[in-house]
Amino acid sequence: MIAHDIKRSFISKYQREPILVKAPGRINLIGEHTDYNMGVVLPASIEKGIYFAIQKNGSSSIHIETFLTDAEKIEFDLKGNPKPYQAFWGNYFKAILEIMVSKGYSLKGFDCVFGGDIPIGAGLSSSAALCCGFIFGLSEILGFSISREENALIAQEAEHKIGLNCGLMDQYAVLFGKRNNALFLDCRDLTHEFVPVNLKSYSWVLINSNIKHNLAVDSEYNKRRISCETVVSKVNTSIQPAASLRDVTQEHLEKIKMEVSPTDYKRAKYILEENERVLKMIAALKAGDTQEVGNLLLQGHWAMSQEFEITTPELDFLVKTGEKLNGVVGSRMMGGGFGGCTINLLKTDKVESCLSEIKSAYRKETNIECETYPLEIGDGVHVLD
Repeated sequence: MIAHDIKRSFISKYQREPILVKAPGRINLIGEHTDYNMGVVLPASIEKGIYFAIQKNGSSSIHIETFLTDAEKIEFDLKGNPKPYQAFWGNYFKAILEIMVSKGYSLKGFDCVFGGDIPIGAGLSSSAALCCGFIFGLSEILGFSISREENALIAQEAEHKIGLNCGLMDQYAVLFGKRNNALFLDCRDLTHEFVPVNLKSYSWVLINSNIKHNLAVDSEYNKRRISCETVVSKVNTSIQPAASLRDVTQEHLEKIKMEVSPTDYKRAKYILEENERVLKMIAALKAGDTQEVGNLLLQGHWAMSQEFEITTPELDFLVKTGEKLNGVVGSRMMGGGFGGCTINLLKTDKVESCLSEIKSAYRKETNIECETYPLEIGDGVHVLD
């Protein structure tokens, strides 16, 4: 198991017993682009994760390295002699350390070896796992007693510091996840509750399209944020005060329809309906209504494709192919869009045959090999025994 290999690697390098922290990746069952509109989301932490073997070293030096390769190693000196590094992931650690110093935390020297089995670039939020797990480990070995809520805020600030203007959904999913449960998160007040995901005889599978986010994703992301903000502004001036699309109703939207562009109207409408899909998904999961869960996945996908316009032809093909197979109950693109994965609900006894057909059809259509990952919903960040 990779976790224990990382621990053994630490002991071999530093001759001390570390603590071992697991930070999971996350999926999002439904609720895309609703987070920055102060809406509702339904993520879950998964069994794949990033592991940190970490312990104090009694000096002013900080050593952090990846498992399996000594080439990717960064060092910091608390006395102020920074050393250059090449690894991009070093920016996350540097940002976190700087933020913690600015907040008055008294850092001490430590060693850390980390690694994991989250597929990078597959939309499973490896960066949130990296940040939240590291902060959790530091809090444990240095006795900071950082709450999970503060951990999320520090991790978010670190992402912003290196240029990723994210919300808090990923961090909350990574930190507060619970085995066999999704996390219903209200992004306006950050209240959350657990929703059991117990669909017997059915399995969740991720299919990676292997299409990278190779468009101007930041630009497209910003265009969609601007569309949403434009509608909010129009409601503010024409109807009533509104801080976000969370304060806008379908009735409000219809009243200003002729005062905004068709694109802005369409995108705002998607957000309002996506929030409703999240609530309907919760009801379906609680009722064990597998067919409704599948229907909502498909509705969400085609709304992202045709209304919010964030899918790709390849992702649409994966979903369309699954729709023709009686073992696939439903699927949709997951994540910010313009590449990445679909999340799929399949009959367990049809998983192998359905995935074989999807892979074959996808290869024939695109000349690309897609990858599949069975998903198991696990616990949030925690110390391993």
